[in-house]
Amino acid sequence: MKAIIQRVTKATVTVGEEQVSAIGRGLCVLLGISVEDTQRDADYIVRKILNLRLFEDENGRAWSKSVMDRDFEVLCVSQFTLQCILKGNKPDFHLAMPAELAQPFYNSILENMRSSYKPELIKDGKFGDYMQVHIQNDGPVTIELSSPTGPNDPKQVSQ
Repeated sequence: MKAIIQRVTKATVTVGEEQVSAIGRGLCVLLGISVEDTQRDADYIVRKILNLRLFEDENGRAWSKSVMDRDFEVLCVSQFTLQCILKGNKPDFHLAMPAELAQPFYNSILENMRSSYKPELIKDGKFGDYMQVHIQNDGPVTIELSSPTGPNDPKQVSQ
């Protein structure tokens, strides 16, 4: 599982002309689920997202508080393209979990986040829809995170 985590002052998700989600200060997480991901990967990613110390404390000391410490929001957006490998210049997504399996898995990750934190502060996009994600990155701060048991693709090793 791969996540791109951005510290934001605000972020929104729009589908067509409709805004489906919006947060203020917090984290925008782009999440890519692989065919090999398990509940262990999901638990790891959720724990890391909620506990990463990307925010300042009350005295302005940087890198000392998590999204949970500060009562900030999280906007999670499913993004299968994070599981891309390149074949020349062409993207290949065979490592991404198929949508029919990924959607319930993704929903369980959201539920895990909500039960581990404050459900009203966890927002998401629309799984499988064509979305516009507007991110106002704060810093900028962007963290790339992979679960420890990420995919092992023999094709990738040989290229």
